[in-house]
Amino acid sequence: MKSYRQGVILDVVEREAITSQEQLRERLHARGIEATQATLSRDIRDLGLIKRPLDGAYRRPGVAELDAGGDPSEMARTAVVDYLRRHDGVEQLVVLKTDSGMAQPLAVSLDRARLGEIVGTIAGDDTILVICRSSAHAAALGRRLDEWMKS
Repeated sequence: MKSYRQGVILDVVEREAITSQEQLRERLHARGIEATQATLSRDIRDLGLIKRPLDGAYRRPGVAELDAGGDPSEMARTAVVDYLRRHDGVEQLVVLKTDSGMAQPLAVSLDRARLGEIVGTIAGDDTILVICRSSAHAAALGRRLDEWMKS
């Protein structure tokens, strides 16, 4: 339940400007999730959410804001540097490993970047399954990830 709730929290703060825990609690309640203020405080801490200086809304650290004109490809690069720990490929699939709770933010960044190699992503708590267009695309994505991780 914790991983699911935290995934929903990330989805909510990605989609709208949430400026208070009460506002977040209401959005979770609308999705059928009950959470106390103490639980939300722990989730916010666990997810590393911070408040944007511009409007005080929660966001993930280290990832540029799309609505602030950030380049989605650069956002993905930053997310890879911040969250990706290792990756491994099998045919047209690439498995990405992150620290606990960081798979969702990385997957969102990769999806938004619309990289040509990627058809889609499926994220859990610390693992992302990336489906590529072909084995060659998976290999190219692996090389790109390696390059980004070195920067």
